[in-house]
Amino acid sequence: MKFFEKLAKIDRRIIFVILAITIISPFLFNLTFKLTPLEESKRAFNFINSLPEGSTVIISIDYDASSMPELQPMLEAVLRHIFSRNLRVILLGHWAAGVPLGQQALEKIASEYGKVYGEDFVVLGYRPGLQAVIINMGKNIHATFDNVDYEGTPLSKLPMMSNIKTYEDVACVFGFEAGNVGEMWIQFANARYGVKVLLGCTGVVAPDLFQYRQSGQLVAIVSGLRGAADYERLAKHEAFASYGMTAQTFAHVLIVAFIIIGNIGYIFTQSKKRRSS
Repeated sequence: MKFFEKLAKIDRRIIFVILAITIISPFLFNLTFKLTPLEESKRAFNFINSLPEGSTVIISIDYDASSMPELQPMLEAVLRHIFSRNLRVILLGHWAAGVPLGQQALEKIASEYGKVYGEDFVVLGYRPGLQAVIINMGKNIHATFDNVDYEGTPLSKLPMMSNIKTYEDVACVFGFEAGNVGEMWIQFANARYGVKVLLGCTGVVAPDLFQYRQSGQLVAIVSGLRGAADYERLAKHEAFASYGMTAQTFAHVLIVAFIIIGNIGYIFTQSKKRRSS
């Protein structure tokens, strides 16, 4: 009985230390669970897998640092898959603060696969105007970005861009979303120009997008850290998202265990008080 009483009164700092160790351990020791990928994640993976070699994918970075834990590992997993299939990437974004994050991931993964800027990937950067930008890209991608990439290099000097003028010249748009930009891609790029749209999003955004999946306007949704871990597993390259899912699971189990222990200790303590009174 005294054992449970002590547990009920355990110093919260000890709990925080145990929780910290539990969360950090999967990242230190590369611990993962063998999760069965969700159907939506498999749908996105299979679509990218079906694209002919040399096809171009537009990557839209529509998140910032606050959503990095969910979306950055997802982006890296998708980029690894794209480059392993010898597909090409055009990276842009409708969140100004997000483009550098996307560029960071793109350059990291491109270097892993020996990809060359201007031939295998291009960064167009950010342009204000969201809906206008998406619509105008359907008319002329070059003109929409003033005929230059993010560093001011003329697009005419980048071999990859020579045959890419409109949405007709790309295979799909894959947006990474922490807000409502994904809906803009669906409403303006897909509805108006018939572009195939896939979206990776934070867990809280996903429910707003399933209506578009049911209507057939959206190819697939990769949702949250779980979706990122699924994609890593499908791409056979487990990394941050897989370790994060393990850490999250361990933390949830530990918290539930502490709640149960605390309640047992409380019951024993109250029982003792009633007997003594």
